[in-house]
Amino acid sequence: MARLFRTKEEGKKSLWDRIVDVALTDVTVLVKGLDEGSLEGLEETLIAADFGVTATLRLVGVVETLAERGVAKSQRDFLRAVREEIEAILRAGRSDTALRFNYEGGPTVFLVVGVNGVGKTTTIAKLAHRLTRQGRKVMIAAGDTFRAGAIEQLKRWAERVGCDFVGSEAGRDPAAVAFDAMEQAQEKGVDVLIIDTAGRLHTQTDLMKELEKVQRVVAKKLDGAPHETLIVLDGTVGQNAMAQIRTFGQTLPLTGIVLTKMDGTARGGVVVALKEEFNLPVKFLGVGEKMDDLLPFEIDAFAKEVLEA
Repeated sequence: MARLFRTKEEGKKSLWDRIVDVALTDVTVLVKGLDEGSLEGLEETLIAADFGVTATLRLVGVVETLAERGVAKSQRDFLRAVREEIEAILRAGRSDTALRFNYEGGPTVFLVVGVNGVGKTTTIAKLAHRLTRQGRKVMIAAGDTFRAGAIEQLKRWAERVGCDFVGSEAGRDPAAVAFDAMEQAQEKGVDVLIIDTAGRLHTQTDLMKELEKVQRVVAKKLDGAPHETLIVLDGTVGQNAMAQIRTFGQTLPLTGIVLTKMDGTARGGVVVALKEEFNLPVKFLGVGEKMDDLLPFEIDAFAKEVLEA
């Protein structure tokens, strides 16, 4: 995985360097254990990096136990232990970071959801580009009939990527667009159908019900569909992502997360926080604006980089 957490400030300390500063800078810690002030500083550092309360307490507990037992003899020992605990969180429960494909006949269907402004449209384009380069026949459906210009924007992306496109007039029922797209995908022998949805605030109950209708139509049209329901989140919003997943998850059976704008943040702990809280795997990270800047999520590489980058 390419480097994720780029910062504009040269010489900015890594998360692990900051942990060392607040908790492990004194060599006596390695002998006598952490004091209360060091533990509080460690908690504050992890919370500031968006690890969330639950994951933070778990990681602090690991460090405290190592210090008390004296089994860690160096800062590198602590680093390795924290990295392994992050990996354990990410590998627990639902941890399949690979996309699920339909091998039972008919297209694989991906439903993509999220609030306004998270980069959902460009994520769809990047995903279509990735799948097309793998040799799959891809179709994009413009299920966002609410926002002016959204249909034309997605059509331009489809033309650029070189995949099929299903559009409609503005204001049309998104569920009807999804139904038409399913029919066309089946008729044309499409491998993957990606259905866009209107960006909406997670507090807009009527629009959330509209999403539920789209999901029902797709499921009725093809058994097992949608095979992935991916929620796109802005990686820079930190704990606000929690509320978004919580509400969307009450409406739809989410299967995975795509975190965008990860190149614009040094606080990657949100990945760990979301997994610990919702047991929902991250599938991709968006790390730039180029078509190839959608990276498959790799647990071991992430666990290393979130601490040391």
